[in-house]
Amino acid sequence: MQSLDYSHIKNLDDWKNKIFCGDCLEVLQNFPDASVNLIVTSPPYADSRRSTYGGIHPDNYVEWFLPIAKELQRVLRDDGTFILNIKEKAVNCERHTYVIELILALKKQGWLWTEEYIWHKKNCTPGKWSNRFRDAWERCLQFNKQKKFKMNQDAVMVPTGDWAKTRLNKLSDNDKIRFNSQVGSGFGKNIANWVGREMAYPTNVLHLPTECSNKSHSAAFPKSLPTWFIKLFSDEEDIILDPFLGSGTTCVAAYELNRNYIGIEIKEEYYKIALANLDAVKVPFVQNSLF
Repeated sequence: MQSLDYSHIKNLDDWKNKIFCGDCLEVLQNFPDASVNLIVTSPPYADSRRSTYGGIHPDNYVEWFLPIAKELQRVLRDDGTFILNIKEKAVNCERHTYVIELILALKKQGWLWTEEYIWHKKNCTPGKWSNRFRDAWERCLQFNKQKKFKMNQDAVMVPTGDWAKTRLNKLSDNDKIRFNSQVGSGFGKNIANWVGREMAYPTNVLHLPTECSNKSHSAAFPKSLPTWFIKLFSDEEDIILDPFLGSGTTCVAAYELNRNYIGIEIKEEYYKIALANLDAVKVPFVQNSLF
């Protein structure tokens, strides 16, 4: 399906809480500057999702993605964040470097490669190949336009866990002061500061299961993935964008967290599925609000 003409939409309010069917590069060109607070997306990986999107050769991936990234950079607010879920593939028995090349190209484009999160797929099915095992993780790359960006770390805190019961039970003298690392790394710690705390900040490894129940899309990521990043990098009423929307997961997560959303999906089939998935979460919400 060819992209529809959205050039008549001038007001930001007319973009909010809608899903658009079309090529994201063409649709994004109609967006106002600095209008989005957070971008969370998972574009087609190189040579993957052939039956869904046709596939993009690894050698051409950077060239294909850079014009899209330029538009994302334009529509993102200065204090906003761009999360890119991506994974390199094996080609001719070795890992292709297109993800590394893309990171370097995005840096040249002006993006700051601020952090890298690892999505560990907890329920990855077993498997092996002649020279490797099955992938059980994917990258979630964080890019920003400036060093100071919106980040709500307390929103994603996790229980301290059983280690606190044993580790904090008997504190040594070194635990009660800021004890510098014995290997000379310059890092220090004060274990006593954690006494009585029930919550702690998470690591940059996200242990989340894959999406097993969603059979409507070839590569749907779990709702818990965009949910985590939306909590961390946005506030209520902020605008969340997914330019490769697929079955609508990011927009559903944004809606449930009281954020505004904008989704773009090129395939009409999945565009309709995304609309249906959003309607499915909106109907119970409306019904519950009546009581």
